[in-house]
Amino acid sequence: MTLLQESAIFFGAAIVSVPVFKRLGFGAVLGYLAAGVIIGPWGFGLIDEVEDILHFSELGVVFLLFVIGLELQPSRLWVLRKQVFGLGMSQVLVTGFLLALVAYLLGLGTNAALVAGFGLALSSTAFVLQMLAEKQQLTTVHGRSAFAILLFQDLAVIPLLAMVPLLGISSLTGEAGNTWLGVTQTVFAVVVLILGGRYLLRHVFRAIARWGSDETFTAAALFIVIGAALLMEWVDLSMGLGAFIAGMLLADSEYRHQLEADIAPFKGLLLGLFFIAVGMAVDIGLLLTQVSLVLGLTIGLLLVKGVVLLGLARAFRLGADAARNLAFSVSQGGEFAFVLFGVAAGSRVLDQATVDLLIVVVTFSMILTPLLFILNEKYLDRWLHPAAEPDFDTIQGEENPVIIAGFGRVGQIVGRILQMRRIPFTALEHSPDQVDLVRRYGNRVYYGEPSRLSLLRAANADKAKVFVLALDDVEESLKTARVVRHYFPSLKIYAAARDRYHALRLMDIGVAYFIRETVQSSLRLSEAVLQGLDVDQTHATQAVDTFAKFDEELLKKQHAVHHDESKLIQTATEASEELESLFASAAE
Repeated sequence: MTLLQESAIFFGAAIVSVPVFKRLGFGAVLGYLAAGVIIGPWGFGLIDEVEDILHFSELGVVFLLFVIGLELQPSRLWVLRKQVFGLGMSQVLVTGFLLALVAYLLGLGTNAALVAGFGLALSSTAFVLQMLAEKQQLTTVHGRSAFAILLFQDLAVIPLLAMVPLLGISSLTGEAGNTWLGVTQTVFAVVVLILGGRYLLRHVFRAIARWGSDETFTAAALFIVIGAALLMEWVDLSMGLGAFIAGMLLADSEYRHQLEADIAPFKGLLLGLFFIAVGMAVDIGLLLTQVSLVLGLTIGLLLVKGVVLLGLARAFRLGADAARNLAFSVSQGGEFAFVLFGVAAGSRVLDQATVDLLIVVVTFSMILTPLLFILNEKYLDRWLHPAAEPDFDTIQGEENPVIIAGFGRVGQIVGRILQMRRIPFTALEHSPDQVDLVRRYGNRVYYGEPSRLSLLRAANADKAKVFVLALDDVEESLKTARVVRHYFPSLKIYAAARDRYHALRLMDIGVAYFIRETVQSSLRLSEAVLQGLDVDQTHATQAVDTFAKFDEELLKKQHAVHHDESKLIQTATEASEELESLFASAAE
């Protein structure tokens, strides 16, 4: 079969399965896995070269770690140090030794049990981060904790891979000189990567941005990622670690956003291919012949890791809900276990039959992860918090002219003024805590996600005149605006934007009227500061009004170019010079 034919099969399987699984609420990851099972050796057998495809698709994990590095400035890593080297290290050590003890009790030798235990202690960076990103949970408490644990696990792969050959039979004939040579090569590679990234890469990208083309910049980005990965592979370290370091070194550069935009399509496609390859690698035959053993080991793995994570999270002062969410997120096996067990088989620490069984267990635990997410969010969370979804979304049959989406700091003020003028309105709020608080003060507000079409129809959005968009979450605000614009085009939207970028994105959707929440208060504060510096009130007010008008015009100009960061920066620089000139002329 040709490469073109294989590509068509991969794309076709993904196009069919991913939308179906997302529509059913299972997420894209499980869709990719199902596609892999269907087209793989145990499905229709359309593709057989699972090993080669899995190895190539690991580039998806490499690109993912590069993008994560871009998002993680060294200053942020320093802030996360307690979680990374506290919670992360504790998870690997406690889980690894506990699982090693279980493996030893099940009959493995000491060395084999250690490798199996620590291999199973690792979780799936690709699975967890992809699913948390899909659910917009990366910035939550359990999302940040999960990232810290996964980051330490990626770092821990290095000593684990170095340890396995030392535990094997082949290590008995090894020479100390080879070990020192390996250490020297490792230190050299890391130093080259850090120094090159610190002092060379920014100048390279500046030259390419100035004299090259868009395609050249993309090629350079791909070269840096793959080059860093190959450098780490040369010294037998994780390719993903090299990409992560390269990304982190560029995190503070002015090219971060462009690099992320260039890499994102490749990352998405290769990650999808990786998940498909994992699905293809599942040994359904072993699963069918030893179903009770595989299920028992998989459930045992999930339980042991989940309980350890729950206990450690509470010990590190995470809330009960955050600890539970973390336990459900990071309790599966990970893709680096495949690499570790492969090295263990080559070093004769583990026999091939044990490796095959462990790989099926790890893969099956990864397949169960999306289902665990659903179990936790849709059933367990509701059972533990029956009041988390109060019955406030049964909206009365009133046809109010105003709908307020988000009854927080902005929405409440709008509501109070409307109430003062005796204008009826329907307030929608997606936070149950906020609903409880507002209702205790006698205000009528309904619980629900304002972006849900069914809720908007229940609120009689088709009969309302004005829609006040005052949601604090930017993405939820934009999602709601799109739904309202699409299904209720005659409904006027008045929006509160958190910042300038939020305002530009609202303009993209077609929201004609909006205010930036902090602008007016900032202008009034600036006016007070000028007066405090002995500028008379008339001139202080005039300066602030001039700036406000100029900034509004600048926002309209920037909307035309805000998708091009270089042009956006250019307009901001030109506007700054123009504004200084304007004030200088006024002062003369």
